[in-house]
Amino acid sequence: MRRRTVVPPCPLPQRQGIDPPRLRLPHDGPWATVRDHLVERIPRLGAEAVDALLAQGRVVGVDGPLAPDAPFAPGAFLWFDRELPAETPVPFEVEVLYRDENLLVADKPHFLPTTPRGRYVTETALARLRRRLGLPRLSPVHRLDRLTAGVVLFAVRPEHRGAYQRLFQDRLVRKEYEAVAPYRPDLGLPRTVRSRIVKERGVIAARELPGAPNSETRIELAAARGALGRYRLSPVTGRTHQLRVHMNAAGVPILGDPVYPALLETDPEDYRSPLQLLARTVEFTDPLTGRERRFSSARTLEAWDSYERWAAGPAAGPDLTRSGR
Repeated sequence: MRRRTVVPPCPLPQRQGIDPPRLRLPHDGPWATVRDHLVERIPRLGAEAVDALLAQGRVVGVDGPLAPDAPFAPGAFLWFDRELPAETPVPFEVEVLYRDENLLVADKPHFLPTTPRGRYVTETALARLRRRLGLPRLSPVHRLDRLTAGVVLFAVRPEHRGAYQRLFQDRLVRKEYEAVAPYRPDLGLPRTVRSRIVKERGVIAARELPGAPNSETRIELAAARGALGRYRLSPVTGRTHQLRVHMNAAGVPILGDPVYPALLETDPEDYRSPLQLLARTVEFTDPLTGRERRFSSARTLEAWDSYERWAAGPAAGPDLTRSGR
């Protein structure tokens, strides 16, 4: 049996709700110093930047800052005391639906990422909630795409995260989404869609390929109004972009989707006409208490309430995806 690695406590504080980057040195290698390894391992930084970090005492081990000539230590953990770049605030709030000593349930707006990724680090639901609620150990149980709004779960204590994540891994969470898309009376709903979805690293769009299905979605029509349909989507699996891929393949791409059916050039700070996809409800049996849980988003899909207003695109500022706005 493979022995589990014990990660020592981080010797640095969080910055704006973000943990310092961590790195573990290999167990063997040709490097005489930590500096030599970092220059080779992180080429995008460059030797000059690595030297500056070491000289400023911003590369830290369990016993404190490392000297510029610190010898290579096989298997050692390092942390970087980095400055976080300034980010343009995403002008929509994440709301808290529920909180106890184990679980926090949030209602995420469109355009706000769940967790740090790419250009978004502090402007994420995780970092905001950590800062606002004073919960530095808060961790995500799952995530929603940046463009998708709705219910998302966080573990208050890291030691409980695995129990909640296993619910998703074992398909014990019942999820229901809403989407607004073109109405096709000939579509033949309800229907269950199964296909093989492949998402390649570095490629924005996922693809459906021949082969054994690895995704499953139940698609139902909740209501129709003129040329628009409001759809109820119940995913059994959780592949990247699964609902967007399946709706597009059915001939009813979700309104506001910049990837399906065609990849569009968009400004990430253009908050007009958001993707009309909402994680409406999440249901499960709490693995820690045994209680039945059901959480629902209070948000609405703007294109269904007023297609003209959604198509015109609201000015950034008010959160027009929230119920009652």
